Amino acid sequence: MPAKQMLPGRRPSAVKAQGRKRPAVGSKRPAGRGPLAGLRRTQRQLQKAWDRPLTAYYLIFGSSLLITVLGLVMVYSASMIKALQLGLGDAYFFKKQFLAALIGGALLLAASRMPVKLHRALSYPVLAGTLFLMVLVQVPGIGVSINGNQNWISLGGPFMLQPSEFGKLALILWGADLLARKGDKGLLSQWKHLLVPLVPVAFLLLGLIMLGGDMGTAMILGAILFGLLWLAGAPTRMFVGVLAFAGAIVALLIKTSPHRMDRLECLGATEPGKNDLCWQAVHGIYALASGGWFGSGLGASVEKWGQLPEAHTDFIFAITGEELGLAGTLSVLALFAALGYAGIRVAGRTEDSFVRFAAGGVTTWITAQAVINIGAVLGLLPIAGVPLPLFSYGGSALLPTMFAVGLLIAFAREEPAARAALAMRQPKTGWRRTGVRWKSMRRRVKKRPSGER
Repeated sequence: MPAKQMLPGRRPSAVKAQGRKRPAVGSKRPAGRGPLAGLRRTQRQLQKAWDRPLTAYYLIFGSSLLITVLGLVMVYSASMIKALQLGLGDAYFFKKQFLAALIGGALLLAASRMPVKLHRALSYPVLAGTLFLMVLVQVPGIGVSINGNQNWISLGGPFMLQPSEFGKLALILWGADLLARKGDKGLLSQWKHLLVPLVPVAFLLLGLIMLGGDMGTAMILGAILFGLLWLAGAPTRMFVGVLAFAGAIVALLIKTSPHRMDRLECLGATEPGKNDLCWQAVHGIYALASGGWFGSGLGASVEKWGQLPEAHTDFIFAITGEELGLAGTLSVLALFAALGYAGIRVAGRTEDSFVRFAAGGVTTWITAQAVINIGAVLGLLPIAGVPLPLFSYGGSALLPTMFAVGLLIAFAREEPAARAALAMRQPKTGWRRTGVRWKSMRRRVKKRPSGER
């Protein structure tokens, strides 16, 4: 038989494959087999995973969980020396934060399971309750002053409540509901409906916060207001006008306060300066600088031994950099970036105007507060006295933030594609699942049409 004659029953491709030789060592690989092709294939796989309907859901849940757990670890490490100096147990602050995390977890779970209509129904009660508590803070004998700011209410024993932290959540829920109702009626194109009553109510909250002297929380509330106006499609000139007005007020408040002027002068400081005015800012930089690539080890911080004030609250990021190094701080930044991206994705893909405003407001809140806190620790921004969301010590800050994360999870679940994907992942056991019923002989038998045996 000739060598090239086709054998019966064989395809031409099979015959050609038998005579094909492998490429010699060192020769060029065919297209699609080189390292660049592998990178392209990996990129396509990552892009496919990134575009899946449940990506935002997993990112929000996973990143917030990791931030909270890592925050608990760092709160224990950063606060143990402070607790011992106060004559308390080394885990005193950790236990309080852990209890707040448990309560916050319950709030997160409840918020993630609530329908959107219930969230909208809660907007007015939450706003009214927050305003009432913020007024009580200014009543002598009820409000408590800490570090010069009167923004607290004593709940008995060691437990304190800061109502201004709940003001952020109240403004988001109420503002999102207000803008959504006006948007459905086509009123947001008129400037008076866009600004009233959103801006006056926001200024009322800001005024009550500033009566207590807490400018850091007021800055976060202002960022939320601007985020809601931007999402509502405010004209550029109106947006710039409101921003300029708010900037003038902030400049006036800073200029008239020697304490705030001192903080502004500490930007970029490398020495404590006269009368140690920049002590906290400089020692925060010292902590970050001594951490190196991978840190000195968990619990091995030197700055938390009384050198760095507020090590477990406002400057916990500095202790993280000292003990976990650049790798630890970059991990925290990556988790916040993932949470922010997921929130933007939820706000951008929804067709529900309330969900868009609320998700955008929550994302603005968490992102702006993280930027202000980390920027202050790095010496790039003035020290504003705001905690790192989900990470720093403080139950009053943790509870509303975890509820807000539950909002994002609920909104991510409500996307049509995500809802369908979650429905497909329900357990397929028991009665009426894919036409299968269970017999006593532990084998599955397909249901047959009626009348067949």
